[in-house]
Amino acid sequence: MSDIASEEQSKQPEQDITANLNVFQQLLAGSQMLFVAFGALVLMPLITGLDPNVALFTAGIGTLLFHLVTKGQVPIFLASSFAFIAPIAYGVQTWGIPATMSGLFAAGVVYMLMSFAVKLKGVEFIHRLLPPVVVGPVIMVIGLGLAPVAVNMALGKTGDASMVLIDQNTAMIISFASLITTLIVSTLAKGIFKLVPIFCGVIVGYLLSLFFGILDFTVISNAAWLSVPQFVTPEWNWHAVLFMIPVAIAPAVEHVGDILAISNVTGKNYLKKPGLHRTLFGDGIATSAASLFGGPPNTTYSEVTGAVMLTRNFNPKIMMWAAVIAILLAFVGKFGAVLQTIPGAVMGGIMMLLFGTIASVGLNTMIRHRVDLSQPRNMCIVSVTLVFGIGGMALGIGSFSLQGVSLCGIVAILLNLVLPRHRV
Repeated sequence: MSDIASEEQSKQPEQDITANLNVFQQLLAGSQMLFVAFGALVLMPLITGLDPNVALFTAGIGTLLFHLVTKGQVPIFLASSFAFIAPIAYGVQTWGIPATMSGLFAAGVVYMLMSFAVKLKGVEFIHRLLPPVVVGPVIMVIGLGLAPVAVNMALGKTGDASMVLIDQNTAMIISFASLITTLIVSTLAKGIFKLVPIFCGVIVGYLLSLFFGILDFTVISNAAWLSVPQFVTPEWNWHAVLFMIPVAIAPAVEHVGDILAISNVTGKNYLKKPGLHRTLFGDGIATSAASLFGGPPNTTYSEVTGAVMLTRNFNPKIMMWAAVIAILLAFVGKFGAVLQTIPGAVMGGIMMLLFGTIASVGLNTMIRHRVDLSQPRNMCIVSVTLVFGIGGMALGIGSFSLQGVSLCGIVAILLNLVLPRHRV
């Protein structure tokens, strides 16, 4: 395998259009990044029975801790991890929220222990373990694996297509208008509008939703202006801890893929500076800190990486502002209620672009590193990884299961280790 580190260092970084922004412009760009993450951020706690306002608060705290550990060098926003949905739902039902939080605290500790292992073994260990033929398809799965969710939302359904929320024809008008607006603004706009293509898409979609009369403002009128999130203190439970520890290993693969994705987007090698050991530790401490307040585990967000590529917001300060805004807005009941009124069709249209952008990053990783798919070994790794990840393959024992990015990441790593490197 070619030396990824040296190639990354020799690559010229992409132009950062946010390098000279004033504070107001940074706030505006940061609020957009938070907006991109908001839908998935609150969806996870709603599914698992946790408080969305707490998730918003812990996402902000976790992001700030991540940037403290990584010395503010990586343009990343951390929020609710989907990899933990099934384990948390099982834990809450079996032991309750406080006990489940103790297990999530232990999961964060596992991340931190893994970061020490990376520091001892060095980044080259990760390069050998995760060459472009592994990383490329895994990054593609991160985006394409979520494609059905975006399409279902764009068609007026829930993300899993279990329920129709809006008439399909109406939903398509709204979602395509949001998508087309985002495309036009991101490619043709100048000045400050270049920073907010997603905002523009949401505004157009929201106005169309208002025109079609599908908005329900009841939740806004019932919400208080200021309210304290329902924080929960962990209660130690060995059963929950032993259950959650193995779960933390698989999402670490997704973390590496996300860090490599943002590295490819910005043209910088974050595996070396600030170092994968720091990003893993930041992810771990953010997850453990979130559990102390009753929030879900934090992870790097693929949606935000797509937005970074789309808007060229490479400045980590943008993410710090997004974190501060998240913390403040966690206490504003009306704001959360307003965001909850945004129809899924609006976000579905925009997510079709963002998730496709992530897939493009993975494809570009293989192209840039000249992965030869005519080689049977490379073809096998890429093919199986894509099918496992996009096809929804799931493997599990009892209540513990692997699927999606976590499963295909592990499969790609194992295939890279066991398949012969030369034709026999």
